[in-house]
Order: sequence, then structure tokens, then C-alpha cells
Amino acid sequence: MTTTPSEGSAVTFDPEEVHAKYLAERDRRLIPGRAEIRDLAHDERVAGYRADPFTPRTERDAITDDPDVVIVGGGIAGLLAGVHLRKAGIERIRIVDHAGGVGGTWYWNRYPGVMCDVESYQYLPLLEELDYLPSRRYAFGEEIRLHLQSIADRFDLVSDALFHTGVSRSVWHDDTGRWTVHTDRGDELSCRYYVLAVGILNLMKLPAIPGMDAFAGKAFHTARWDYEYTGGATGEPLTELGDKTVALIGTGASGLQALPPLAEAAQHVYVFQRTPSAIGVRGNRPTDPSFAETLTPGWQKARMDNFQSIMLGRPVEADLTDDGWTRHYAAVQNPPRIKGASLREFMLRAEELDYRIMEEHRARIDELVTDPGVAAILKPYYRYLCKRPCFHDEYYDAFNRANVTLVDCPTGIEKITEHGLIAAGRQYEVDCIVYSTGFEAEVTPLQRRAGHEIVGRDGLTLAQKWADGAASLFGMMSRGFPNMFVMPAPGQQSVVTVNYTQLAVFGAEFIGGMVALLEKQGITVFDVSAAAEADWIQQIVDTYVDPSAVMSACTPSRLNNEGDPGGIKARDTNWGRGFGDFFGYRDLLENWLAAGDFDGLETA
Repeated sequence: MTTTPSEGSAVTFDPEEVHAKYLAERDRRLIPGRAEIRDLAHDERVAGYRADPFTPRTERDAITDDPDVVIVGGGIAGLLAGVHLRKAGIERIRIVDHAGGVGGTWYWNRYPGVMCDVESYQYLPLLEELDYLPSRRYAFGEEIRLHLQSIADRFDLVSDALFHTGVSRSVWHDDTGRWTVHTDRGDELSCRYYVLAVGILNLMKLPAIPGMDAFAGKAFHTARWDYEYTGGATGEPLTELGDKTVALIGTGASGLQALPPLAEAAQHVYVFQRTPSAIGVRGNRPTDPSFAETLTPGWQKARMDNFQSIMLGRPVEADLTDDGWTRHYAAVQNPPRIKGASLREFMLRAEELDYRIMEEHRARIDELVTDPGVAAILKPYYRYLCKRPCFHDEYYDAFNRANVTLVDCPTGIEKITEHGLIAAGRQYEVDCIVYSTGFEAEVTPLQRRAGHEIVGRDGLTLAQKWADGAASLFGMMSRGFPNMFVMPAPGQQSVVTVNYTQLAVFGAEFIGGMVALLEKQGITVFDVSAAAEADWIQQIVDTYVDPSAVMSACTPSRLNNEGDPGGIKARDTNWGRGFGDFFGYRDLLENWLAAGDFDGLETA
């Protein structure tokens, strides 16, 4: 069951008044250039922001090798792909990653306070297989990273991995039936199967702010936290900030998690907020020792399915997760339908439900923040799904400290100077700037997330083929790029899950199952047929619903294309409406594998 705010509560919903308020807040933030970011890949002035502060780079000779599989990416998706390829009998696997080790986003994001906002018992993969239970309901980042390291060790995915290495170009060769993968360290890898597991939030975002290169103090992104400067380590106090003034730019998930540890350590923290997040109760707690006694074989998949059912509005006997996602997010995503109600009545009731949930969030701020002026600035005025919701139990308390100042700057930072920042017409002198500005959106085109040129048959690149939108079969294979798999992700014609791990698990199972079947039948090369790809694209387009009617009134965010929801291409969406039909998608692909005839593929 999904719990929704009581319609008998004292909240009064006036649609015209709410529309006017939300539009006014949106318009304060619709400014030219708000989405401009620095080019971290090519601008040498900001190259240092990408450097790995956690693992020293080791010099090595270039490698020439012919593994069975090359996997680009060593995060959750890449590791799970490796696990299921191992189970399919594949021996030679090379993971290639820019990072100094496995973990993906959990390798890079080691800032103080970092944690997952999806329940740990579902988010950490292969818990049953590794006989492990997370220590807390919502695990901190270091525990997640170490668990992923354990998976890599268990399935021997590190010994042949190439870390601190980026793929520069990959080329398909029809004459050999193999891919040649070139890296930025001179490596040349020839592989039969090529797997893109490049992540969904892998491109660090640094805003383009006038004057930022002139700053004389320390500056870094949360995804490259500099513990040498701040002192401490992951999960430990920041011992070197006692005499430092810190600017924290950004109030999304990373900013709100980093603020409490910063506030405890620094002499003063200025928090620069462009748009407040909707922050619900986290309710984190240690795992009860008795929890393990309730578990039976298959419990993790069942728990994932229970959560995903609620997210899609399907009935369940019990809400096993019972948190902000299932109580609020699922309610807004799946408003109740009243028999005989018109579309207009349905939309109005959905909007009222949304408003009541947002009023709960705004009321929570009044309860926790002692200064009414600060509380007013922290209140989010937009519909719940306009920005990705956040959950935290200590963030608002930080604003009750004398050493924390909230700076309201809906138009952003005006300028960065040698000694600090200018916002809302005022100069703030600081010793350190922490950019908690997140990552490029999950729907960033695959070719950009991949970060290298991928050349298929007849010299066609993936960037050329996908220039007008994604083109695939199942969101995991694309015609003209034989023997290449893409782990499913938003924006590429598969489906979406709030718990990304569930989708990654299934994607990896599918790849492992398909490779096992190819090997069994002696098939050396596969490609998608033109008809099958065209049919899949048409299925995506036919179920697309333009979000502009709802999202156009949203404050700009990465979820609505920074205020331009109409800029989203129908082809870059999901199989099924909205998030897509995860269960139908899983059934379809499992049945496709079970048939064993590779319908829609050309094989040799």
C-alpha cells in the first residue's frame, strides 16, 4: 500500500494561487546561460578538477592483448556485467576505467557524509551471493565501495583491469569479427564482445562562472574531495578546517550530505542555493541483528520487485521498504484514478495530492529551522517531481548553527574573484570553494557518456547514428555495431528504475545469458536487423507522452532539461510510458532468451 497525505488535512489547495507562486519561482531562475558548464575534457585550465586524489597513478607500458570481452566502466553496471559473463564461462575479461579502482560513482564520491538514498538491502548488489548485510538501512559510501570491491575480488575482475585508463577509440572489424579498443595509454585490445557500462551519472558537472580561474584559494568538486586540504578521511572529522571559511555551491544530494560535516569542522560555511531541494525524512538506522532471521532464499530480488511494483503503482500486500520513495514519490508518480472522473478532474486531483506532499516538506522546514527568514528561503515551491527528491535527517539542523549562512541566489553566482564569490550583489571572502554541482543528467546521450569514438560497420560512428535520437533493440544493442552490448539506462530505449541496481542486475543477466547462448550455438557475430530496430524505435515513440504540460511550470533542473522539457526527444525515452514497464520489459527479454532463436538479429 502507498501512503498518501490525508485529504482531510487542514491544507487548502487553491490551483490559481499555487500556479502563480510556482511560476513566479520558476521565472526567477529562468536566466540565459544557466545551464552552461566547463569543458572538463578539453579545457586545460580545469583539468585538475578531474585528477584522482585517492589513488596514485602508476606508470606502465602499453598493452597489446586479445581478451574475450572488454567492459568500459568498473562501476555497478560494469562489475555486474563481468560477474554474469564469468558465469557464462568467459575467462578473459578486461575492465577499463578512468578511476584508480572499481566502484564507479562510489569510487569518486568519497565526500564527507556521502550515502545512498535507496535502501541498502536493495541497492547493494549480490548480497545473498556474498552472504553480506549492510550495516545500516542507508549505507554510507565507503561501505558501498568496499562491497563492490568484494564483488570484483570474488569474481576476479581486478587482476586484468586497466585503471587510470580511458578508451580513446573503438573500431569494429568485419574481417576478424572483433573490436579493436584503443586507450589513452597506448593500449590496443582486440575483443570479441564489447560492453559499454559507462554509468548514468558519470560526467562531473562544473558550472561556467565568470572569474572562477582567478580564485586564489582551494577549489574542488565533491566528486574529487581533497582530504589533504580538509583533513580527515571518509567518515572521519575534517581536522584542518577549523580556521577556514568554506563556500558550498549547490544544494542537491551531494551538497546536503556534505554540509553537516563541513558545518561541524569549518570556522564558517556559506551555502549558496540557487533552488532548494525537497528533502524528506531519511530515517536511517543500524540494521537490526534480527533482520537476517526473517530472510529466505531469493529475498533480495523479491524486495527489489516489491519496491519497483510500488514505484509503478502496482498493488502489493505490504510495503517492505516504507520510506519517502514509497510514501511520496510513488504516490505522486501514480495518482489514484477515480471512476467516471474526466481527464481534467484527474489532473487536478493529482496536482492537489502533489501540493499536499510539498506542504508536508515545507512544514518540516518550519519545525526544524529556528530562523523564520532562513526557513522561508529553504522552502521548495514547485511540483514534487520537478527536481529529484532528496532525503536527509541532519541537513536542516545545520542552518541553526551560528557558523552557517544560507545565501539565496536564484540566478546563481554572479562572479568568482581572487578572494571569494559575488552573489546577490554581495562579496563573500572564502578560503575554499566546494562545488557540489553534481553530474550531467541521466539522460545525457550515450555517445557523450561513453566519452570516446565508437566506429561500427562502414565507418559509421555511434555519435552519427544516434545524432537524431537513440536507435536500438531493447536499448542494449544497435544495428551496425556487431557484438556490442550497452547496459540499459535512462534515455536509451530501455526502462528506468529508482533503484538503478535492479536494472543493472537484469541487464547483466541478459548479457550473460545471451553470450552463453551465442557460445553454445557457435555464433561468432551478431547484429541487429533493420526491421527489428525500426520496430523497437516505433514502440518507444508510440508510447511517449510529452511532459511539457506538467514540467513546463517546473523550476529548471536536470530532470526537465533545465527548463526546456520540450527539448527531450521521443526516441530518447523508455519502453512503456513514463518510467517504462520494467516487469513487461524483463518478461519480454527473458522470453526472448528462452526462445533461443535470436529473433531480430542477423547472426553468422
